[in-house]
Amino acid sequence: MSTPNPASEFDLIARYFAPLARAFPGAYGLLDDAAVISPASGNELVVKTDTIVGSVDFPLDMAPDLIARKALRVNLSDLAAKGALPRAYLLDLVLPVTADERWVAAFAAGLERDQAEYGVHLIGGDLSSTPGPVTIAVCALGEAPSGRIVRRGGARPDDTIFVTGTIGDAALGLAALQGGLGKLDDVARRFLLDRYRLPEPRVTLGPGLIGVATAAIDISDGLVADLRHLCEVSRVDAMVEGRSVPLSAAACTVIASDPRRLATALTGGDDYEVLFTAPPGAAERIRELAQSTSTPITPIGRITRSSPGDASRVVVLDEAGRAIAFTAEGWTHFG
Repeated sequence: MSTPNPASEFDLIARYFAPLARAFPGAYGLLDDAAVISPASGNELVVKTDTIVGSVDFPLDMAPDLIARKALRVNLSDLAAKGALPRAYLLDLVLPVTADERWVAAFAAGLERDQAEYGVHLIGGDLSSTPGPVTIAVCALGEAPSGRIVRRGGARPDDTIFVTGTIGDAALGLAALQGGLGKLDDVARRFLLDRYRLPEPRVTLGPGLIGVATAAIDISDGLVADLRHLCEVSRVDAMVEGRSVPLSAAACTVIASDPRRLATALTGGDDYEVLFTAPPGAAERIRELAQSTSTPITPIGRITRSSPGDASRVVVLDEAGRAIAFTAEGWTHFG
């Protein structure tokens, strides 16, 4: 982003973004002021929006195609946690006045790649400029059977707590990017950086959670913080066995060299994995779901009954059965 862009926003939309809408009839080629989307019979639309900002949610020198893909994927992750199948999205792209057309072209190419991977289409949005950093807001639309999305508020005492994938890689990847991990072999560093730069939303798993999970949330602020969010809405407490939380080989190496980094893994955020609860009797169905969707799913604890009038508590136990104390439970923009 160094040379002022000679093209107008209308030229950029026609050149780079209208082709992304071509396969969705209700987008009208991005030539109208609104789009039309209709869910299948018996389904309802599920809508999610999220914003990422340069130097806050990604480094300013991050490749534009990766920025585009991350902006889309963090929204698809939320749809997956609700059990929704993604269909389309709207994009608000606010560019610095120094943005050049090559950056826009690479950004659009990243979107095109992920549209093909996840079967979604651009159907509208807005393009603007700013004297500040690049800002991207995506509004993702999915569909799910009417009245059956998996919400935060259904967890019950004795439910098992599950997570997909591995936890903490992105937070440790950010620490590596900032030079905070010291010596780390190239393979482990690359793995952690990739997990920070490009999350993998569990869109294949999502629809399978309906009728199985009692509550779900995607992990963006951090495992502990997002589990608390779920518990607050469900009015329950949670107990997590720290040793059961799935960690990648790279994360294990980092934590082994400094056990204090376990707190970073559990509270750092940017995992974009699905955390969900289910009754004990659903264990076999969950094993089948993990196998059929090729999604690693790990039980990490259970939901417990909360005391009336008390705030929801999330307790993480270490290997000796002692509660781990955290300086902060997760990411917050204004904390």
